[in-house]
Amino acid sequence: VQLVESGGGLVQPGGSLRLSCAASGFTFTDYDMTWVRQSPGKGPEWVSTISNAGISSWYADSVKGRFTISKDDAKNTLRLEMKSLKPEDTALYYCVRGDYRLYDYWGQGTQITVSS
Repeated sequence: VQLVESGGGLVQPGGSLRLSCAASGFTFTDYDMTWVRQSPGKGPEWVSTISNAGISSWYADSVKGRFTISKDDAKNTLRLEMKSLKPEDTALYYCVRGDYRLYDYWGQGTQITVSS
């Protein structure tokens, strides 16, 4: 199993970014997929989950209305569209296989820094 995130970077407050996660080594459509973030000095924070079929999605209150999770099954890719970014969104963002019951594989993470 391999999960490789991309798309991180430095963005000004109010800006937008799109993260991608290329998944391989497993049947992508068999698993719910999740984004988790971790800020310096804090524990991991769940951000969003999408169901294996892509029909249902869930968001943390802190990102609801600003972030959109999606998946492209043809490309085995998970995405996170982020808009209206705030300094408190600064974190290392991880692509994770699974949902709240079990997160079994994590990517290496991609850094998002929101700063002017």
